[in-house]
Amino acid sequence: MKNKILILLAALSLFFSSCSDNVLDRPPLTVFTDNSYWTSEDRLRLFANGFYNDVNNIGFFQGYSRSWTAYYVPVRSLFSSDDFANSGTQAGFTNTSAGSTSYYIDGVWPGRGWYFTIVRKANLFLNRIENIAKPVITEEAYNHWSGIARFFRSLEYTELVRTYGDVPWFGDEIKDTEKDLMFKDRDSRDVVMDNVYDDLKYALANVRLSDGDAGTTVNRYVVAAYISRIMLWEGTWQWYHKNNSTLAKKYLEFAVEAAEFVMTSGNYEIHTDFHTLFGSDNLSGNKECILFRHYDAAASPSAVTHCIASYCNTQEAQEGGANLSLLKSFICNDGDVWQNSGSFATAGISLANEGEKFRIENLIKTRDPRFEATFYYQYKPGSPTLLYCNKFIDRVGTEGSNPGNVPKYSSMTNTNDAPVMRLGEVLLNYIEAKAVLATHLGGVAITQNDIDKSINALRDRPIDATAVSRGVQKTAHLQLSNLPVDPDRDADVPELVWEVRRERRMELIYEAPSRLFDLRRWKKLDYMKSGVDFPDIMCSLWIDYTATDPADPTGMLSARINEGSIDKIGVRKLNGTVVKYNGSNAADLVGFNLTYNGQPRTQEPEEKHYLAPVPQSQRNFYTSQGYTLSNNPDW
Repeated sequence: MKNKILILLAALSLFFSSCSDNVLDRPPLTVFTDNSYWTSEDRLRLFANGFYNDVNNIGFFQGYSRSWTAYYVPVRSLFSSDDFANSGTQAGFTNTSAGSTSYYIDGVWPGRGWYFTIVRKANLFLNRIENIAKPVITEEAYNHWSGIARFFRSLEYTELVRTYGDVPWFGDEIKDTEKDLMFKDRDSRDVVMDNVYDDLKYALANVRLSDGDAGTTVNRYVVAAYISRIMLWEGTWQWYHKNNSTLAKKYLEFAVEAAEFVMTSGNYEIHTDFHTLFGSDNLSGNKECILFRHYDAAASPSAVTHCIASYCNTQEAQEGGANLSLLKSFICNDGDVWQNSGSFATAGISLANEGEKFRIENLIKTRDPRFEATFYYQYKPGSPTLLYCNKFIDRVGTEGSNPGNVPKYSSMTNTNDAPVMRLGEVLLNYIEAKAVLATHLGGVAITQNDIDKSINALRDRPIDATAVSRGVQKTAHLQLSNLPVDPDRDADVPELVWEVRRERRMELIYEAPSRLFDLRRWKKLDYMKSGVDFPDIMCSLWIDYTATDPADPTGMLSARINEGSIDKIGVRKLNGTVVKYNGSNAADLVGFNLTYNGQPRTQEPEEKHYLAPVPQSQRNFYTSQGYTLSNNPDW
């Protein structure tokens, strides 16, 4: 069945009953029973299709979602991190235990909520495969579909553990009468993730190399790519949070194994520029996409379209804008950090001061090509920092003959396909897992070849003609023997790991897994503090409100200088002094642009925010049934 990710199946409501000799007890011929349903591999496939979109229509493979949906999609969410700032007061970290089954950290749902729907569905599937379907399908089919069930169970448990830490592990279907099992307290995350590890080992060994439409259905390469993500997450969590070298090593070695399975397959390569990768109407055959979501305005019975490209069309407002913290992380195209780079002289750029290294036209000419491929080349008031993301749209949508007004990019009518799992992430998962193993856990030393087939493969990505016309150049290869000396590096992060994290930050901006997830697993939520200790969060580009600027051909900056902007616009000087517009000091508005009307968080991150609280409603429900559900510390 073509493009299963597109198919939004209603949950199969199989109300199974049993037969008896009494004819009155026989089920109607139009109702499926257990024994009549699980009779062929086609039926197994039909049931498995329901995993692609869960009961809450969230699904594991969101891509750009559909219609106006904004959950876990680029640009409209995934912007809560140290990469971005919002207008007004920055969304704070809540200090109260949520009453519902969901929980938000800084405006982003960090997991899937206290739901076990997919767990139950997977367990039911495994039970029926084993007890009913096994005699009527081949051994290979039995192994494959069991692997599919265990893969999706692993995805669900990974999200639960990522959100709550300890959660109850259900490895079998539970009957309604088994209350002690149904209301069991949380198991240790170590127990849960060891079971996830076993499930994923089975899936990697048994899921088919190919099954259905390549790129839109789960096969062994998709499984391996997700293993690299999941095991990197848990391995680094075990190391940075728990100092558990045994589990960290076990999981990170599996991440490397799975990534290498993809990398050495010969099926995938980095071969297209960013706007082709994220703005194409058909990713079929794109050798970077391991899994993608296809969109089709003519799909039957209803169109499958989205709105994410419209939010990159330079006209729509974006809630989160890139800040100076993100800009400072971009490597220069000579492979050095901005403080030490010779790229400015090479590009013939005359600098009046260090701040001018962050003028938008200078950023384009001197930084890694992913900067120009991610952000529009002119100031746009639709971004609270004036730096506007146009990563998820083709060049025609913003720079064609009718820029910003292409009809298909002006509503929820977008049809560009969404990379869901791509080789770029797998390469980064691979090199980070290897780097942590080598630097902390006694693993095999990193070689230049490891760097070349991961980070340097990404740096060799093609750049399009528009980027070349703006002076964009590919970034020099990272050399293991000559790593950049970054004065901003955290003392507790080795140089190599620091550069791997930098590469991840540049490559995956606005994408899932979000930067917030990375900060949580690295135990670096402090980066999100927006007060005086972390001033780069609340400002961005170097600008001069009264000067002629090639990035401001319409005079938008000078037009902002009016009564309505008093105390809402301003700059931060090189010495850290903040100057807000007061109605008569426009000439002094030269510096790092402050986020429009921006204010720091009223509640900054704390230790407890690495995990969400177990919802109060669930704990109350346990109590009402005579059981106890424990909570996370400090909640």
